[in-house]
Amino acid sequence: MAQEKKSSGPEEISWKIDEYTKYPRDKKWYIIASIIAIGLIIYAIIDKNYFFALIIILSSGLIIFFNNEPPKKITVTLKYDGIELGSRFYEFYSIQNFYIIYRPKENIRRLYFEFKSAIRQRLSIDLDKQDPVKVRNYLRQYIDEDLDKEHEPLSEGLAKIFRL
Repeated sequence: MAQEKKSSGPEEISWKIDEYTKYPRDKKWYIIASIIAIGLIIYAIIDKNYFFALIIILSSGLIIFFNNEPPKKITVTLKYDGIELGSRFYEFYSIQNFYIIYRPKENIRRLYFEFKSAIRQRLSIDLDKQDPVKVRNYLRQYIDEDLDKEHEPLSEGLAKIFRL
């Protein structure tokens, strides 16, 4: 009698994405951002809030530093027990739900995970060229889908507008 091969779950879904979204920034963007940063630093100094001034200076430096670095490619793998995102692994039991916002005409193709822990931020993953129906059907086997979410989060919309 032949033994059946035990499967650890359905086949995995995997794709590569950029580590972060890099928005194009022109000279005008840098001029406006510099004026705002200088204004905030002056306000912080007048208000004697030196910690805020330091945060503005460090944030500006990080934006300039990361603008010169191209984002690394990382692999996203949906597994039967969780999501592997580069070297990080998120187990399904720590995830409350997921939702997909897919509007190709608006260039919005994102997969979101919300965690049970209030401390953890929402996880946002670019779907790239993945079939959203295939991803959705795969994930629904393991975690709940939030069907009430129809728009991308405000923070991501603002990041696009301000190219951050």
